[in-house]
Amino acid sequence: MDFIKTIVELFEDKVEVIEGMDYPTFKVKKEDFLSVVTSLKTSEVLEFTFLIDLTAVEYDEYFEAVYHLMNLSNKQIIRLKVQLDKNNPSIASLTRLYKAADLQEKETYDLMGINYEGHEGLKRVLCPDDFEGHPLRKDYVMPDRGSK
Repeated sequence: MDFIKTIVELFEDKVEVIEGMDYPTFKVKKEDFLSVVTSLKTSEVLEFTFLIDLTAVEYDEYFEAVYHLMNLSNKQIIRLKVQLDKNNPSIASLTRLYKAADLQEKETYDLMGINYEGHEGLKRVLCPDDFEGHPLRKDYVMPDRGSK
């Protein structure tokens, strides 16, 4: 089975194949993201039932949510990328589909400020609750602790 062709045919205008150096990579429209991932997981043909990881990357004009999914039966891995608004980076939570998304979304929220819509209990997990800002953002400035 050519799973790349199957994905492109299944999702038509919802995904675009982009260059990936190591894994097949698909750009997904934000508004289609949750339905695409749900189908990738539940499809008896594709069966991407394992969320390897998720993260975010900051570019000058936008954020990008990045996901790696795996079909455990045939060890196929794909990467999904979703462009997010720079001023209000948010995307649908995958916690209802993948239990592993819970902590990974919390970490990405904490460090990058990505809001995961529908995540119950989204909170800081690495920085203190009263921490201001998101330390992996390009605009984050370390507070001056005074000279020692």
